[in-house]
Order: sequence, then structure tokens, then C-alpha cells
Amino acid sequence: MADKIHIFDTTLRDGEQVPGCKLNTKEKLSLAVQLEELGVDIIEAGFPVSSPGDFESVSQIARTIKHATVCGLTRAVQKDIEVAAQALKYAVRPRIHTGIGTSDFHIKAKFNSTREEILARAIQCVKWARNFTDDVEFYAEDAGRTDNEYLARVVEAVIAAGATVVNIPDTTGYCLPHQYGEKIAFLKNNVSNIDKAIISCHCHNDLGLATANSISGVINGARQIECTINGLGERAGNTSLEEVVMIIAQHKQLDLYTNIKTQLLNPLSREVSEVMRMPVQPNKAIVGSNAFSHSSGIHQDGFLKSAETYEIINPELVGAEGSKIVLTARSGRSALAHRLQKLGYDFNRDDIDVLYEDFLLVADSKKEVEESDLNLLANQYKKQRAIA
Repeated sequence: MADKIHIFDTTLRDGEQVPGCKLNTKEKLSLAVQLEELGVDIIEAGFPVSSPGDFESVSQIARTIKHATVCGLTRAVQKDIEVAAQALKYAVRPRIHTGIGTSDFHIKAKFNSTREEILARAIQCVKWARNFTDDVEFYAEDAGRTDNEYLARVVEAVIAAGATVVNIPDTTGYCLPHQYGEKIAFLKNNVSNIDKAIISCHCHNDLGLATANSISGVINGARQIECTINGLGERAGNTSLEEVVMIIAQHKQLDLYTNIKTQLLNPLSREVSEVMRMPVQPNKAIVGSNAFSHSSGIHQDGFLKSAETYEIINPELVGAEGSKIVLTARSGRSALAHRLQKLGYDFNRDDIDVLYEDFLLVADSKKEVEESDLNLLANQYKKQRAIA
């Protein structure tokens, strides 16, 4: 039996921390409904104590969402937790996400504290949260740079205090995949009560490793991934939801699955991009505009013979508009013939050989040869052939 990976979406919380991506309550609510339709298991709706607007957004989402868990973030502060509980009051499945920094960087520089004091605060915040809900997630901020022995002590203590999920964030995106995977494995093997909680991966992309680290985490025993649509998030962003979901879907040998309706990935990506006013880079995996485009002649020839030579995912599976043959100066004769045929022209191989020389002259002068250029080339060629 394959194991389920719970998808925890934090687009509305961590994703909103991108400069310029602030969402109002109406926008948050609309996206939350679409995230539930997508099939995410947990929606982190916001940080209720941070502002009256965010409190209202979390409250509205909590009242509206019927199937997914609705989560509110807090610090290890009693008032934060009480405010989050109030915002989540009407949720069918409420979760309080609370925690504190556990690396020596955080303990000394941020809190001017000690490991023992931080351990006590970690236990206390979980106990406060358990007064309001049975579903409490604890985050060990900067776990990626936290000593494993101490991290294991904290995790064991917060589970004993009532945490049902333990979040192991690589907050600075520092870890290499094998290091992050080993950290998860260490907790699985050294925390006596680890079977009473789900381990969660929350990886940042500062070194471009967020997706790789999250996958390494679940391979080593984590069963929740925290991610965002389009990889939005603080600084260089978070783990990309669409990437981890499709990695799990494509690699059946992992014996893992998610409940995500993959056909909705591209439509929701476009919606998030528009609402949050954050363009998606064209070469972004899964949802970029070039993700299923082919412009090299070698690639185009192979693709036209069999799509699987250069595409491991059917575009329809992720709601993309389909594969595209893009004509550039690097394109070959087979791609030109294919595009002309799609436009309704019936040229033989000899015709294409002649047309190709004219095509290259146009392609060398433009970034991309458009449909109008092809029509012009084809009609000019037909006229010349008629005269001859």
C-alpha cells in the first residue's frame, strides 16, 4: 500500500509574504476555495494576530472550508494562540501551527536565551494550543541548522505535550538534500514517540533545493509537505506544490501518493499569478509557459516521432494547453513541415527543402517565427511555383 503525503498549502500565508503579493479577504477566500477543490489537505490561511485583516481572512476561510483542515500560524506566545483559536472557532477541522526557533543562531541571537529555556517554551506553547484544538502542529524554526540531538529532544517533548504534527523547517534553505533526509531519518530513529505524530517538511529555496529537500524528507519518513502554488514565499520562495506533487505522481516506485487533482494545477497557477501579481517564469517546471514547448530541431524531430522522447508528463494531466512546437533558427525541417501542415498546407519533402532555406532567413531575423510569417512564406512559394 502506498503512503499518503499530506499536502499543506501555505500560499495564503508564506506565499503572501512576497513583497507586492498582499491579498485582501475576498481574494484569500476565493483562493482558499480553489485550493480545497485542488485537493490540498491543509490550508494555512494566515497569521491571525498579525493584523485585523488577516484575522478576518482566517475567520472567513474557517467558516467556508468544509473538507480541508484550516490552519492558523502563531508564535510561541499565549496571546497569538488565543487569537488564532478565536479566528479558527468555526472551522470544521481547525489546526493551530505554533512553534519557536531551535537553532543556536535563533536561540542566542534572536531570543538571547538558552536551549533549556527554548525547550520549556516549546512545551508550553503546545500545551496552550491543545486547550483549543486536538490538532496542533509545532514548528522548530531553522531546524535545518539545528543540532540533531537537541532537535530530537525538542520533538520528543512537544509530541509528549500533545503535538500531532512536527514541522522540520529548512528555514534558510541551507541544507543539501542528503543532509535534510538524514535529519528526518535521525528523528524517525531517535525520537521514542515519533509514531504519535506526522513529520512535516517546510523547505525554502534559497539555494534552489526546496523541492529536492522535500522529496528527500518524504523518502526518509516525513508524511507532510508544506508548499505553495508557483513556489511563492519569503525571499527565494518555498517548495513548489506542483513540482512535489508531480514528482510523487511520476515516480511510482516511491510508493507515495497525494490527493491533488493534477488537472487543476495549471489553471490555479495562472489564477494565483494574476491575483498575486507575480508572473511565473516561462521555464518554471510544470506550470511555466515553456514547460511543454519544443524549439530545438533535434528535440522537435524526436517529439514529433514520439512525444515520450522529450516529455515525461502529458500536458493534459496538469491542465496545460498542450505541447507546442516553437519555430526558431534552431528548428529543423520536420518542425516546419508539421507547423505548415497544421495550417492546412500540403507540401512534399522537396517543397519543404526549398521552403526551409527561406524559413531560416526569417528565423535568423526574429526570436520566433509566427503563424503570419509561415502563411507569407507558404503563399510566396506557391506563387513562385505557379509561375515556374
